[in-house]
Amino acid sequence: MPVPTTVSKPTAPSAPTTVPAAIRLRDLPAAEKPRERLSRYGPGALATAELLAVLMGTGGRGGGALVLGHDLVARFRLVGLAQATVDEICQVPGCGPAKALQIKAALELGRRLVAADREDMTQLTTPADAAGMLAPEMSLLEQEHLRVVLLNVRNAVLGVHEVYKGSVSASLVRVSEVFREAVRRNCPSIIVAHNHPSGDPAPSAEDVHITRQIVEAGRLLDIEVLDHIIIGHRRWVSLRERGLGFG
Repeated sequence: MPVPTTVSKPTAPSAPTTVPAAIRLRDLPAAEKPRERLSRYGPGALATAELLAVLMGTGGRGGGALVLGHDLVARFRLVGLAQATVDEICQVPGCGPAKALQIKAALELGRRLVAADREDMTQLTTPADAAGMLAPEMSLLEQEHLRVVLLNVRNAVLGVHEVYKGSVSASLVRVSEVFREAVRRNCPSIIVAHNHPSGDPAPSAEDVHITRQIVEAGRLLDIEVLDHIIIGHRRWVSLRERGLGFG
C-alpha cells in the first residue's frame, strides 16, 4: 500500500546572522537581496539588518546598506537603536543624518502602531493589560518616570498622568502628587507605574516602600490603588501579584 505524502509550502531560507564586510547588496544574487526576500516571503522572514537595509536603500559604508544595517545592529541592538539619538546613530560610519532620521521615523511608527492597538482596549482587567498599554513607550525612556493611570468604576482608562521624572524614591516623590489628578477627577481607583531604564524590572526595597506609602494614602483618600507596575525592557513586574507593598 503506498505511503501518503504531504507537500509543505516552501519557506524562506533563514536570514544570515552575520554578513562579511565585503558583501554588498549589489554583490548578492537577485533572489537573496533584502527587497526580493521581502517581496517573496514577507517582512517576518528578514533579519533586522536586512529590514534596515531595505529602509535605508543604497549607500552606506562602501556603498553597502546591508553592511551598514549589520553595523547598526551590532552597535545598538534594536532597543538601543530606538533609544539612541540621531547624533549617536550618525557616529556609525556611513550613516548620515538622512538615514538616521529615516530609522528614527520608522521606529516611532512601529511604537505608535503598538500604542494604537492598545488604545482600543480602554478597560484594564489584568496587570498585563496595564503593562501592555504603558510598556511601548515607558520601556524606552532613559530616565525613571512615575505615571498614574486614572480609572473609572468600570476600570476604563480616563487618562494617564505623569507625576515625576527622575529617581523614583520615597524621599523625592510626594505621595500627594500621586493622587492629585485622581482627586480632581473623582477617580475611584488608579494604577501606578514606573520604569527601570536599566531594563531589569525587579522591585527594589525602595519600590516596595513607596508602594506601601501610596497604598496607605489611597485608603485614607478612599481611592483604591489596584497595582504598581514596574516596566523594564520586554519585561514587567506587578507588585500586587508579588504581594509587595499591598499587605
